[in-house]
Amino acid sequence: MAQTELMVNSREALGKGSARSLRRQGLVPAVVYGKGIEPCALSVDPKALKKSIATEAGLNTLITLKGDGPFDGKVVIVKDMQVDPVVDTMMHADFQVIDLAAKVTVMVPVHPVGKSAGEKEGGNLSVIRHEIEVVCLPTAIPSSIDIDVTEMQIGDVIHVEDLQLADGVEAPHDANFTILTVVGRMAEEVAEGEEVEEAIEGAEGAEPGAEAGAE
Repeated sequence: MAQTELMVNSREALGKGSARSLRRQGLVPAVVYGKGIEPCALSVDPKALKKSIATEAGLNTLITLKGDGPFDGKVVIVKDMQVDPVVDTMMHADFQVIDLAAKVTVMVPVHPVGKSAGEKEGGNLSVIRHEIEVVCLPTAIPSSIDIDVTEMQIGDVIHVEDLQLADGVEAPHDANFTILTVVGRMAEEVAEGEEVEEAIEGAEGAEPGAEAGAE
């Protein structure tokens, strides 16, 4: 499991005005919370934060916070990160303190491996769930859920119960939901193609001059 360090600073001023002031300084407001620590307001350099999660684990990277405060030395994961959808700048981050000896619930991305047999026949791979919720120890969080799709034919489906997860990793679920499937051409595409073929056949079967005589 990927582990990094991140320098953060305590901040006393709260509220929207303080948050805007921090962003003007090139910093991002953040908060850290979890077992064994009172919630703390922080400020962080967004470039440093992005670098700390630039691993194969992404937001599930285990980060050790560094700085002057009760959070120093705490291991956290990024529980939430708000990004401005227009200018793509980081707006806020939530860090959750975790116990390395206790299981956590995290979202892990789905990663199809290979090209399915159905795709080679003209079908399409449809990923229904791009992330899967898993429960495991922090040090056992997978960077992705890899699914070999090479043998899948058109119409084949992979459900959550079909997953082959590593020891100690569970995917809790109430229903056996679909993760991905291989589908053929859409029904309307088939119908459109049939209409074109019928039109061509009709034109080929028409007698010469029939159209002109009808005028």
